[in-house]
Amino acid sequence: MAASAEGRDERASPVGRDDDSNEQEVNPWSVRGGEKGIDYAKLIEKFGSQAIDKELLDRMERVTGRQVHHFLRRRIFFSHRDMNAVLDNYESKKPFYLYTGRGPSSEAMHLGHLIPFLFTKHVQELFDIPLVIQLTDDEKFLWKDITLEESYRLAYENAKDIIACGFDVDKTFIFTDLDYVSCEPMFYRNILKVRKCVTFNQVKGIFGFTESDSTGKIAFPAVQAVPAFSNSFPKIFGDRTDIFCLIPCAIDQDPYFRMTRDVAPRLGYLKPALIHSTFFPALQGPKSKMSASDPTSSIFLTDSPAQIKKKINKYAFSGGRDTVEEHRQHGGDTAIDVSYQYLSFFLDDDEKLAHIKEDYESGRMLTGELKKVLIDVLTKLVDGHRERRKAVTDDVVRQFMTPRPLNFDKSCK
Repeated sequence: MAASAEGRDERASPVGRDDDSNEQEVNPWSVRGGEKGIDYAKLIEKFGSQAIDKELLDRMERVTGRQVHHFLRRRIFFSHRDMNAVLDNYESKKPFYLYTGRGPSSEAMHLGHLIPFLFTKHVQELFDIPLVIQLTDDEKFLWKDITLEESYRLAYENAKDIIACGFDVDKTFIFTDLDYVSCEPMFYRNILKVRKCVTFNQVKGIFGFTESDSTGKIAFPAVQAVPAFSNSFPKIFGDRTDIFCLIPCAIDQDPYFRMTRDVAPRLGYLKPALIHSTFFPALQGPKSKMSASDPTSSIFLTDSPAQIKKKINKYAFSGGRDTVEEHRQHGGDTAIDVSYQYLSFFLDDDEKLAHIKEDYESGRMLTGELKKVLIDVLTKLVDGHRERRKAVTDDVVRQFMTPRPLNFDKSCK
């Protein structure tokens, strides 16, 4: 069992790097698994977060009156900080809000990019709360070989894919850093407050910066921190600093928010809560890297049905045996089979997934049959997303990205 997050989380191992260079490394810009992929139990221990256990899931169902999302049932979201405080707020009818984001490094988002947004949409609807989505176009300019203008353009293209997930415009504000820092003084003031509290040695320890890194990189973490403070959005929350924030994100983003949680009390702000997801696997398996620049590493939201079929049949790593006879006798390994793992993300029917697992591991289902099931599921998903994206006009994007009041219950006991 992981130790309690309180009192330990902001001082845990900074970037998830093990002493042995052959072992895993997890930080906001690089994810490298060990021999068997990512060891999430080890990450919980190193980062000092808490595992999402049955007790927490049971409480979520009691509080909300609904079955928890299959991402939670299957431990795709597996770790947290202060989720019990989130539930306390909800039971006490105190307002809170969601914050998540996206670094716009490519025009076409892939399936892995959808995970935090699909889950965030579910949480927003479950609790009926406002949401802010940060597009870190400034970060991508600083870290990637990309112009500022191109990073800004990609942010708006990615906004269309995010909107196509089905968010409610009356409860959702999407912003790029390049736009919002220049138009909202309180956001920038909070950035300065955070920067004054954090030394170079601290960000070096948290993020692994070196003397060869630009000052822009060193200064950036404060920009990702301040959306966790409600008064950074005066059009939404006024000058209130007592509105709690929940951040769904992949575990590699946790270093930003360990820093945020350390700084918040010194500024008179609330520590944000977090809920962490695992990483979406590359088509080639856990030892390979999924990259937006490698079209064979994942399924993209722009892929046609023919491209989806070809990629899965050609590239999806199989847990099947070398021959049909061996497979019928010994069965396949769902722990390493990418097609099965993708279904665990996108097939929400628990009973059907359990049947597939049983049939594949017993040898009754062959790899080709498993891939066909996945092709059908993903084709429907991507086709639906593509149709919704076509309806996202520039005017719709402007509505989401205009600073404005959002529709939520602002009362607080």
